[in-house]
Amino acid sequence: MNFDIKEAIEVLERTPQTLEYFLSGLSKGWLESNEGEYTWNPLEVVEHLIEGEKNNWMPRLEHILQEGESQPFPPFDRFSHLNGKSERSIEQSLIEFKTLRTQNLIRLMELVDPEKDLEKTGSHPAFGVVKVRELISTWVVHDLTHIAQIVRVMGNRYRIDVGPWIEYLGILNKK
Repeated sequence: MNFDIKEAIEVLERTPQTLEYFLSGLSKGWLESNEGEYTWNPLEVVEHLIEGEKNNWMPRLEHILQEGESQPFPPFDRFSHLNGKSERSIEQSLIEFKTLRTQNLIRLMELVDPEKDLEKTGSHPAFGVVKVRELISTWVVHDLTHIAQIVRVMGNRYRIDVGPWIEYLGILNKK
């Protein structure tokens, strides 16, 4: 098992800054590109991350610590960020994400005693019994997944422009 809460926090605290540095100031062409119908562009990914900060990670963690397995925590609507088009700039969204993440990490460190709480269990509405350690691990990998998604979507924008070099560009050859 590789989980270490300090290492998990290292990634979680860097995600907002990584996205801020990578996405701030980019043109709409980069920020609004996607991979086709029913796929997300970088702006939508950031909005999804904001929704997760508000309604997924910490509410579920608190539910596990308070309720255990007595009742499943509420489902998270992974697509709720698509219900209305955000009028915020990417910079405004990134500031909100960074603020929420900072608050959530402070709360995480207040709530979780790594010596006692990581193996505590709760009930996921679809998966059944889950552990605090698994929830935090998933939060980290979720961040990494969406960073990779953003990079892949942006790379895909130049798919036809790279010509024969596509053969050497692994990000464009992943299916």
